[in-house]
Amino acid sequence: MKTKTMKNMKTTIVKSALLAAGISVLSMGSVAAFAATDLSLWYHGAGNPVEAKIIDQIVADFNKSQADWKVALQSFPQESYNDSVIAAALAGNLPDIMDVDGPVMPNWAWAGYLQPLKIDNASIENFLPGTKGYWDGQLYSLGLWDAAVAMITRKSTLMNANIRIPTLAQPWTLNEFNSALETLKQTGQYDYPLDLGLAWKGEWYPYAFSPLLQSFGGDIINRDTYQTAEGALNGDAAIAFGEWWQMLFQKGYTPGNSQDSADRETGLVEGKYAIQWNGNWTALNMLKAFGDDVLFLPAPDLGNGPKIGAASWQFGVSASTPHGQGATDFIKFASQDRYLTAFSDAIGLIPPTKAAAAASQYYKTDAPMATFFELSAQQAMLRPVTPGYVVAAKVFEKALADIADGADVTDTLDNAADEINTDIRRNLGYGH
Repeated sequence: MKTKTMKNMKTTIVKSALLAAGISVLSMGSVAAFAATDLSLWYHGAGNPVEAKIIDQIVADFNKSQADWKVALQSFPQESYNDSVIAAALAGNLPDIMDVDGPVMPNWAWAGYLQPLKIDNASIENFLPGTKGYWDGQLYSLGLWDAAVAMITRKSTLMNANIRIPTLAQPWTLNEFNSALETLKQTGQYDYPLDLGLAWKGEWYPYAFSPLLQSFGGDIINRDTYQTAEGALNGDAAIAFGEWWQMLFQKGYTPGNSQDSADRETGLVEGKYAIQWNGNWTALNMLKAFGDDVLFLPAPDLGNGPKIGAASWQFGVSASTPHGQGATDFIKFASQDRYLTAFSDAIGLIPPTKAAAAASQYYKTDAPMATFFELSAQQAMLRPVTPGYVVAAKVFEKALADIADGADVTDTLDNAADEINTDIRRNLGYGH
């Protein structure tokens, strides 16, 4: 009896243990099946509530759409964003997903901050070229919008001065552009006929003004090799551009480096300027101010075709994340047309696909800002696609500011080319 009792007790204990283990295993299995892996996302747009609302919605939708990944967003002020990313890279604390300004992407890819995106090229073939960030033959980043610059003015301004309204098919030539500026100056109605926006510093210079250099036939760097700026930034075409650039300030066609930032913001609407070189991000305000009278005009053809800058902020996957698939899945999810249209409708950004543009309030056919989509498609040119761009851009900015202030054109461009070449040598050619 005693033996039988002990045996029964052992059986009971074993069954209880197995039952407990079974419950435990089942519980663990249940957790494993439903627990999502956290993904960190860094974004540069802190302080922009409209933009943040859309990003927050995308993150919420993605997290609800599947059970494998849970994205957590952290936003930074744009002014300190790049420094935060660089500091995180040095400390080994990069997020899983981060956005990157298009022209900076090659530097971050070369530096090992980003990994190639595993997104099929066929799935993004309809995206505007400027929204696709390629470096060394591989896709590293994808933008949910693009930006474009245009000459913004009023139809009545040009018609009253008997100036031809340029079109995408027939932009102003260099002579027409210069003549239009002189004609508008002679009216005496404006402080300046043209506002280039020198109150804005930093990336505005290479983004907005290097296309004018390229339209002359020059460039910041020789794109055949990316090993020298010699001949590109200080050749005959570049010197011709520099002399023209300096003439704009000497003849009083445009305000220089001392321009008040408030005038930059309101000068066109207040009638201080006749034409403003500005981006699509200001177009909504111009529509409100001028209504049907507003014109968004193509860049002038200064000899080698009309050019404008391309590429804005884009999303990429950090090289250090062990969750590349989840990070890529989020970027694919965010690139749906409905979100591209949402950005456009909310803040006037250019949708990167025709389908998103067709669904948008401002970029559909015959809509007031549709011109910007065509400008991006037909005139946009990427800034030099090289890790060395981050240095070359600052050198270019200083050179143009100095020339605007009256510095000798040839000497300034020679010095700028030398400075860029020195940086390239120091970095052993930046991997080209």
